[in-house]
Amino acid sequence: MIATKSSFVSERAPCGGMYGGERHVEDDSEGLQFDDMTYECGCRRIRHVFHDGSIRVRIVRHDGKVLVDEHSGDHEA
Repeated sequence: MIATKSSFVSERAPCGGMYGGERHVEDDSEGLQFDDMTYECGCRRIRHVFHDGSIRVRIVRHDGKVLVDEHSGDHEA
C-alpha cells in the first residue's frame, strides 16, 4: 500500500469557506484507494474505492453535520 500525505492551500471546504488543509491518499495498486481531505476549519471529504469497484463518499461539515454519506454498493430491498 502506497500512502502519501500532503498539504493544500485555499480550496472550497464543505462549509463554503476557503481553507487549506491536509490530504491523505493510499493506493494498493489492486483497486483499493483512499482519498481523505481534512480542512483547517474541521470539515472532511472522504472518498474510498474498494476492490469490488464500489465507492464510498462521505462529506462532513466542521460542526459534525453529514452532508453526503453514499456507498455505491448499498442496495435497497
